[in-house]
Amino acid sequence: MNFSGFVVQLLNGLAGASTLFLVAAGLSLIFGVTRIVNFAHGSFYMVGVYIAYTLVEKLAGPMGPAGYWIALPLAAIAVGALGAIVEFVLLRRIYHAPELFQLLATFALVLVIKDAALWLWGPDELLGPRAPGLTGAVPILGRQFPAYDLFLIVIGPLVLGLLWLLMHRTHWGTLVRAATQDRDMVGALGVNQAWLFTAVFALGALLAGLGGALQLPREPASLEMDLHTIGAAFVVVVVGGMGSIPGAYVAALLIAELKAICIWLGVVELFGIEISFSKLTLVVEFLVMATVLVLRPWGLLGREQAASRHQGATEAPLRRGGTSMTVFATVLVVALALLPTITAGSPYVTVLAIDLLTAALFATSLHFIMGPAGMHSFGHAAYFGLGAYAAALLVREAGVPMEGTLALAPIVAAIGALVVGWFSVRLSGVYLAMLTLAFAQIVWAVVFQWDDFTGGSNGLTGVWPAQWLSHKAHYYYLTLALVAVSAWLLRRFLYAPFGYAMRAARDSVLRADAIGIDVRRIQWTAFIVAGAFGGLAGALFAFSKGSISPDSLSVGISVDGLVMVLLGGLQTLSGPIVGAAGFTWLHDTVARNTEYWRAMLGAIILILVLLFPRGIVGSLQYFVSHWRASRAAKKGGA
Repeated sequence: MNFSGFVVQLLNGLAGASTLFLVAAGLSLIFGVTRIVNFAHGSFYMVGVYIAYTLVEKLAGPMGPAGYWIALPLAAIAVGALGAIVEFVLLRRIYHAPELFQLLATFALVLVIKDAALWLWGPDELLGPRAPGLTGAVPILGRQFPAYDLFLIVIGPLVLGLLWLLMHRTHWGTLVRAATQDRDMVGALGVNQAWLFTAVFALGALLAGLGGALQLPREPASLEMDLHTIGAAFVVVVVGGMGSIPGAYVAALLIAELKAICIWLGVVELFGIEISFSKLTLVVEFLVMATVLVLRPWGLLGREQAASRHQGATEAPLRRGGTSMTVFATVLVVALALLPTITAGSPYVTVLAIDLLTAALFATSLHFIMGPAGMHSFGHAAYFGLGAYAAALLVREAGVPMEGTLALAPIVAAIGALVVGWFSVRLSGVYLAMLTLAFAQIVWAVVFQWDDFTGGSNGLTGVWPAQWLSHKAHYYYLTLALVAVSAWLLRRFLYAPFGYAMRAARDSVLRADAIGIDVRRIQWTAFIVAGAFGGLAGALFAFSKGSISPDSLSVGISVDGLVMVLLGGLQTLSGPIVGAAGFTWLHDTVARNTEYWRAMLGAIILILVLLFPRGIVGSLQYFVSHWRASRAAKKGGA
């Protein structure tokens, strides 16, 4: 560690902040105006790199260095046009759908765009040429610093200034700022919201594409860039303040510089203990986000969002299924019990059925806090992973029998949910969702880096069931029994006084508080219950696979859980089970039958979102009730 190294690292941070700002500024604009949490924004960044690579190849030859510099803005414009098409063709049709279904649609877009990139550019990483005129290095305090990075340092403030002029010195910018504060009022004043939204989405996509194109000389284009980028962009937007472009720049600067300082510090010995600050780069942004959300939920430079005047239909009360539903559930359990016997010649069916049951328990535990409690979590994989790792470590390191671990692992996950829930219940909406994401990423980073205890990136192996469960059919029956009992217990919770209090808090915090319900305590308890059952799902998963890895705590697992719940339907108890079974079966079937399984899966999800905006079960219930009402009206008229 020395002063010159410190200065160079700070400059590296400034260069990284510029790229991060470009992506986050576009995401902030889109969310501020349309209120869509655009999960596909990282895909626009990825496409920007790929298109820039192709255009540089085409233009740099005949046009020389000028072709290179023309290719970068052209790539950004092409991505902006792609964003406008996506908004016009798809998103315009779901603006009135619940926010989470909009998220589901943009997640499906991620799958489609990823496979489109795979088809067009192949699976290999593509590294573009160096930028003409900026291929060398500049000496700074005796060290060499890339000239291109100095160019990037200038780009960030330059784009920030241009965006400020656009927002504050043009009529269009005034409309955008007004829509960010209260889009319903803007519509009431006669502004064509549809085209305003299209223009904002195109500009946001253009900024993401420009950020990607400018990375061409620094980073190879790869299919993993989308999810890696979207996580960091979400953090910057939340820390800076939803809809605040200056806030996005300040947040990008803060996070990039903290990462640079961590790299500069390296390994430091404090009180005889070696601390690797460089490893903190995996989690530092999420630590910042968690801190900001707890202290100032609307971000450093953001403002509290005005509530929309069109929140949608009132939440439907949960109704008991009655005799017909009891009979159906009994028949289903009997059929599942007979499954290993019926499919004895196809042992893979039993393996898939175990995966379906585990996914159903995970989705049901997530639905417990999303549907009846109204708390949207983007980090439910944390409890799934805690349960899985607790089971693996108890068996391997403590020698606890498998039967004991299935009781202890949910307790470990519940303790994690107790800590996360204490902070999370103080927030609501997208801020709560982002805080759960931050905590989940912190847990993932700890597991990923703690090599001596968790196995690090390699995970843990040799996590097998007890001898009497070594046969897959026997383990299937245990899983079926535990999942069935868990689903029954969660249902009992919902029809107990606790469940009614939880739904009252969801529907109206003020009214619930007025009649004496301790809303935070109820929601905190719901977090703990959901975490415990999510941990049981993780423990069952670990024993079914014989191993566990940090992937079980990743954002992808949390998103899969969200997809399952939303596909089935938020307002039905059977929705998460149907959604989990459908998603897992589709994922397995499509992945085994086509190379471009992500695109096909994404297309199926998009179709389901457009056809069944209430989820599969929710839409079926709506159609049945509508049909019964029509029949009753006809009989009454007769």
